[in-house]
Amino acid sequence: MKKSLGIFVWALLITAVQVQASQKIVSFEAAYRGGAIVKNIESIGGRVTKQFEIIDALVAVFPDNIKTDAIHALAGVTNVEEDSYIKWIEESSVNTTPFPSLEEALSAIRAGEGREIPVFSGILPAADPADKEIPWGVKRVNASGAWNFTEGAGVKVAVIDTGVDYNHPDLKANYAGGYNAIISTATPLDDHGHGTHVAGTIGAVRDSLGVVGVAPKVTLYGVKVLDKNGSGSYSNVIAGIEWAAQNKMDVINMSLGGGGAMEAMANVMKAADKAGVTIVCAAGNDSGAVNYPAKYPESIAVSAANSSDAIASFSSRGAEIAFIAPGVNIYSTYKGGRYSTMSGTSMACPHVAGLASLAIAAGAKTPAAVREALTKSATSLGLKPTEEGAGMINASKLTN
Repeated sequence: MKKSLGIFVWALLITAVQVQASQKIVSFEAAYRGGAIVKNIESIGGRVTKQFEIIDALVAVFPDNIKTDAIHALAGVTNVEEDSYIKWIEESSVNTTPFPSLEEALSAIRAGEGREIPVFSGILPAADPADKEIPWGVKRVNASGAWNFTEGAGVKVAVIDTGVDYNHPDLKANYAGGYNAIISTATPLDDHGHGTHVAGTIGAVRDSLGVVGVAPKVTLYGVKVLDKNGSGSYSNVIAGIEWAAQNKMDVINMSLGGGGAMEAMANVMKAADKAGVTIVCAAGNDSGAVNYPAKYPESIAVSAANSSDAIASFSSRGAEIAFIAPGVNIYSTYKGGRYSTMSGTSMACPHVAGLASLAIAAGAKTPAAVREALTKSATSLGLKPTEEGAGMINASKLTN
């Protein structure tokens, strides 16, 4: 009996290995959209799990014994790419020191308890009490110089990331909804912290508490494409960009990067740009070449500067860099209603997304017009063009 059971279990294991599935992104000719391409994929044992709507591509799962050449040979198929599940956020960009919430701090004071709060040298002291909520990076791009003219009201910004803590006291007034590409029936609540930090730099409210973002009256949307570890599939990131385009976002912030060039990703970037979405991306944190998706021409690629106006040692660089922005010791919102300091091009990117929002509110109507307005408002820091692009943007010049 034991021997028979062992043979049975072994057979199950062999079967499991044989039917192991692999997930692919399949691009196809437009004429095959709908049932035709689905039938062709099913004919070799594939199962379509998602069809994209603004590009001619879909996601399908195939038995492991179905080779890429067999998929390529199907009528209508133009390309087959692995739908890899990868780390999109560099660890160096997510080292955090969460701050206590306002409620926690007040409770500690009432109880007579002391709490040691870390001091970050990158945050510049403000003499004016009204400016205390302005982090050094928001000051450096002179965001307040545009606020008498516009604070970004009416501009829709999608934070494509780990989600957003939409209950955060500095974000909830500006939050208007979003999308969870990982679990479509779930909300895009941030279970990592990265997306919430990014959202705060873009559009935390101006209320003399906590922090304020570059464009404190924008409308924020959380688009969760990465899990609690900062990882996600290519198809989920593509789905997030598609959602933003379909829902008429004005700006996309993607403080993420990884992998190489992909046809389906390139096509969705083109489609979003054509739909009128300004796409701002982090350059990368590996000190090397600009990462994807920042490397695509539709992206405004952002490198990171420190408080001395030097390029951060970790920042990626290259001919694709459009602008440089503060990215070291950036204080912003964090999950759980807290605050945190982070470093990375992930933190530089939302400064420019906020500035792009101000440019749109000031009258820039297209992604090309936004890029032109930002370029005219930028000043060189004396760095190489591959490090700073057009330089650091001054928000006050966006409204001149």
